[in-house]
Amino acid sequence: MGKGGGCVPSKKRQPPATTVAAAPSSSSAAAVPRDAPEEALDSAAGESGRTLRLYIVFYSMYGHVEALARQAAAGAGAVEGVEVVLRRVPETLSPEVLEKMQAPAKDPAVPVIAAPADLEEADGVLFGFPTRYGAMAAQMKAFFDSTGSLWEKQRLAGKPGGFFVSTGTQGGGQETTAWTAITQLVHHGMLFVPIGYTFGSGMFNMDDIRGGSPYGAGVFAGDGSRQPSEAELALAEHQGKYMAAFVKKLAQA
Repeated sequence: MGKGGGCVPSKKRQPPATTVAAAPSSSSAAAVPRDAPEEALDSAAGESGRTLRLYIVFYSMYGHVEALARQAAAGAGAVEGVEVVLRRVPETLSPEVLEKMQAPAKDPAVPVIAAPADLEEADGVLFGFPTRYGAMAAQMKAFFDSTGSLWEKQRLAGKPGGFFVSTGTQGGGQETTAWTAITQLVHHGMLFVPIGYTFGSGMFNMDDIRGGSPYGAGVFAGDGSRQPSEAELALAEHQGKYMAAFVKKLAQA
């Protein structure tokens, strides 16, 4: 857990940039494995006959999760026939509290999701959030708590969903933050789509510190000054592409 993307915000943190680094070059063997098999899933998808929508819905206080969200959107956008909709969930903290926590202003280019009912338009959803004691941040939990009307009528049943996360330390919840969130999908009747080891050799790279797990992409925020690495961004891009291809294949079935 710890500071940064973990449980206790740090006053030492420097606000991260609102822009996302360019996608890692395919020449980086450590960041982008050459045996990642998402192409097979994509080629098997076929044409669904309509434009599909993959929603990427996230909460990011200091920008780490937002960086992963944007990279996942880049990956998903590369899949033909899939439109990416990027949305953030409503903030629950007051401006005064956010100022004391040295949280940077949120980029207005990414709008707040208008209502939980917007998820009905999605053919699949990726949710991103930082950890709080090994579980999702309260802002994302508040959003899930507001989906009662969708749950009552099972409007999201059968839709695929996945997660990507941010933690402060290596032992701060890269896996538990995702698997404790699976209960939200279960009650909605959604299908949990992990990335497994589809990232290929990149999942086994021990040369660099890297967030992420078979559950989904991830980033280590440290005290907040550490920004997502090329490997972490590459995994997020892979997850976006993998999820978009899965959505496409499911629609074609």
